[in-house]
Amino acid sequence: MEKVILREINKYFGEKKNRIHVLTNVNFKAQKGELCLVLGPSGSGKSTFLTIAGGIQTPSSGEVLIDNVKLDSLKEKQKEQLRLEKIGFVLQNYSLVPYLRVEEQFELARRVKKEGNMNKADFTAVIKQLGIADLLNQYPRELSGGQRQRVAIARALYSNPDIIFADEPTAALDSQRVVEVGKLFRDLAHNHNKSVIIVTHDLRLKEYANRIYEIMDGNLKQV
Repeated sequence: MEKVILREINKYFGEKKNRIHVLTNVNFKAQKGELCLVLGPSGSGKSTFLTIAGGIQTPSSGEVLIDNVKLDSLKEKQKEQLRLEKIGFVLQNYSLVPYLRVEEQFELARRVKKEGNMNKADFTAVIKQLGIADLLNQYPRELSGGQRQRVAIARALYSNPDIIFADEPTAALDSQRVVEVGKLFRDLAHNHNKSVIIVTHDLRLKEYANRIYEIMDGNLKQV
């Protein structure tokens, strides 16, 4: 089943002489139960692709479908509800609340989405696999970049989304942690029937992907 579809997506920034064509006629599909990897260097359009696929940004032309629902047919509140119920984001800036301890980050997520979150056993397994079980009482400022990244991954997974979008989720991780994160995302796709889409320049994740795309200068192709 196709969870995410992009058809002929174009995205421009700026006006007239300053207009930049960031994405060019992008077509993409992600199935339920698979991990898709989108590889590309900095400035290739990866983050723009991800935020458009997840309904955060609007394309200049083309259409995005989530579970066969066209995003441009939804009002903004409906889009917000769809993202809350179906989508988990792991973004590069971590988006952790600075004055909340790690454990409180998850409590906040639970207040925002009151039902359908991970059960205690599954979530305990996730935080153990990510190596953050002993960090629950610490504040983000007390964590390394890699630790914050792993907390951000856990928080995105806590809401038990059908679709997971991750932007450079291994950028601050050493090779052993990359293995753990790669296995976790693969397990979520294969054994929990999630659709996982990762944009990255980290070639270490290739072995965990079902499908690999490359993006360069806004042009996307499957390899």
